[in-house]
Amino acid sequence: MRGLDAYLQRIGLSGHPDVADVHRAHATSIPFENLDPQGGRAVSLEAADLEAKLVTARRGGYCFEQNLLLAEALRALGAEVDLLLARVRYGAPPDQVRPRSHLVLRVLVAGESWLADVGFGNGTLLEPLAFAPGAEALQAGWALRLTAEGRELVLQREEGGRWLDLYAFSPEPVPRVDVEVSNWFTSTHPGSPFVTGLIVAANDAAGRRLTLSDWGELALVERTPEATRRTPVSREDIPHLLAEHFELRGFALDAGGRVVRADAPRPEALRPVWK
Repeated sequence: MRGLDAYLQRIGLSGHPDVADVHRAHATSIPFENLDPQGGRAVSLEAADLEAKLVTARRGGYCFEQNLLLAEALRALGAEVDLLLARVRYGAPPDQVRPRSHLVLRVLVAGESWLADVGFGNGTLLEPLAFAPGAEALQAGWALRLTAEGRELVLQREEGGRWLDLYAFSPEPVPRVDVEVSNWFTSTHPGSPFVTGLIVAANDAAGRRLTLSDWGELALVERTPEATRRTPVSREDIPHLLAEHFELRGFALDAGGRVVRADAPRPEALRPVWK
C-alpha cells in the first residue's frame, strides 16, 4: 500500500496499530456509499483509484472498495488476508438465492483467524469476529454470531430477540478476478440495486447507525440496539443530507433525480451497456 500513512491519518490513527484498532477506526470513519453506481459510473478496484477516492478525496464506497482498501492496509501492517465472497441474506425471502455480491475478509495475525468486514451497508462489523463456528461478540450493544450451515458460515445479528442472517459464505478464498466480476455486475448491471437505488450509511463507536436510502421509502434512518427512528425526506434534500450527516460534499441531482457530482459529465455518457 503506497499511502499507508495517509490511510491511517484518514481514519484517525498513526504508527503501527493492531488489526482491531484499524478495523474499528475504518468502520467508524469512512462512510458506506454507492453514489458512483447509482450515478452511472462503474467502480474501479485498482489500488491507486481506491486510495484516491476513499483516502485523498475523503469519499466512501461499498463493500468491494471498503474491504479491498482495508485488506491492503492490513497486509502493509503485516497481516495475511484472504478474499471471500458472500451471499447477502438480510432482507431477502428465505427461498431467494442472491448472487455472491458481498466481499468479506479472513485475516490471519499472530496465528489467529478473524472475520473482517467494514463494508456491509446494513450495519457492518465494528471489530473483527473470531473466524470459527460458534463465535459470538457484543459490539457496542449489537449481538453477533457466526454459525455453521453445511459447508458455509453464516453471520447473524440479534434483532428484536431473534437471530437474523446477514450473509453466508464459503470459507474458501477466491481469486481477485472473481471479485472483479462480482464488482462489475454489482456496479453496472441494470438490475443491480446498487445501480437502481441509493444507500449511504455511517457508524459510530457507540453503536449508532445512520442510513439514507431509497430502497423502499426514501428516508433517513437512525438505529441503535434499543431503537429505530425513521425520518422520511424528499429527493431534493439528498445533497444537503449527504454533506451534513456523511461529510460527502459536492453532489447534486441530475434531471432524472440521480445523485451525481455537481461538476461531473452526464452519467448517460458513462454507463456501460449490457447486451
